[in-house]
Amino acid sequence: MRGPGMSGPDGSEQFATTHDFVQSRTCALAGLLVAAFALSGCGQPTSQAAAPPPPPVTVAQPVKRTVTDWDEYTGRFEAVEEVQVRPRVGGFVNSVEFQDGAIVHQGDLLYVIDPRPFEAVAEQADGQLSDARAKVELAKRELDRGLNLVQTSAVSEQVVDQRRQALQAAHAAETQAEGALKAARLNIEFTHVTAPITGRVSRHLVSPGNLVQGSDNGSSTLLTSIVTMDPIYIYFDMDETAFMKYSKLWFEGKRPSSRDTANPVQVTLAGETKPSHEGSVNFLDNRLDVSTGTLRSRAVVKNTDLSILPGQFGRVRLIGSAPYEALLVPDAAVATDQSRKIVFVVKSDDTVEARPVVLGPLEDGLRVIREGLKAEDRVIVNGIQRARVGAKVTPQTAQAPAGGKAGDKS
Repeated sequence: MRGPGMSGPDGSEQFATTHDFVQSRTCALAGLLVAAFALSGCGQPTSQAAAPPPPPVTVAQPVKRTVTDWDEYTGRFEAVEEVQVRPRVGGFVNSVEFQDGAIVHQGDLLYVIDPRPFEAVAEQADGQLSDARAKVELAKRELDRGLNLVQTSAVSEQVVDQRRQALQAAHAAETQAEGALKAARLNIEFTHVTAPITGRVSRHLVSPGNLVQGSDNGSSTLLTSIVTMDPIYIYFDMDETAFMKYSKLWFEGKRPSSRDTANPVQVTLAGETKPSHEGSVNFLDNRLDVSTGTLRSRAVVKNTDLSILPGQFGRVRLIGSAPYEALLVPDAAVATDQSRKIVFVVKSDDTVEARPVVLGPLEDGLRVIREGLKAEDRVIVNGIQRARVGAKVTPQTAQAPAGGKAGDKS
């Protein structure tokens, strides 16, 4: 029997034995390395990724302020006065004396109608008046003569009465002639068509050389139209529910009635984001429209810059409540949860709570919260998308929302 390292005559056995020995030493060394790595890890726990910090959000307390509700309606502007300019006498138009679309003042000349036919009639009436006055003078002399002769019985009382009646007839003819002359002169005056009111004139509808019809019964030719510009009316319709609300507030003494008080209104024009004109209510109709269930209302608005035209639309804001104290938050802080409105509030342990609220109107970019909030609540005003109900957040207090200081009354 041969031990390790011994070989036979050909050396094969020695080679096999040496190979096995090296292989066994290599396996043992690998085992020692594996064991060393295992032992080095036995006393150390496996490291885990650190948890992220709570997301940051911006919070602010509601603004406390005395506010008044405003109700909004859609209205249409109409001119306070509108006149259709028509001639009172007929004839051919000589000239147009205004620029289309210009501002005209009361008494400004607009059209000139050929006055020559009316001047001829006036001359004829003047001659008739002179004839009537001459007859009056003759009748006076004959009556005076008859009164002298009747004293000597040269003429009878009947002759005196006849002469007295002739004088009265002459006076009547004189009066008629005076009236005819005045009418003729008026017709001459009417050939100069003037502006009856101050306002903006429309375009001319009749050019020089055209024949126009004139009358006082509405069948005359339409020449142009004029509308007043300042002030201007805006008509709007309030529904029956709003009318009943205002009536209830009036009975409770919380809001004056627009029938006897010029309640203020604010008007926003098309394309504007906030009111640009102010006015007051000056008319409520005496009945509701049975077809629409609305009450026609009217406000008068200043239009000193003449920027508003009759026929324009505008949004009318009408005072809708008595002043009251309210809490306000930025409108962006309000979220929608299915059919309800909510705001996210950070509680004392920095967890998020969804608070259902009842909204009021917008006031200077802030939303009135009627119910659901307290003055000391911390409302998330920025970072709502990072907030999760019940999860912790890192609140960062912001400055008071625009429009006032948190907790202050303005």
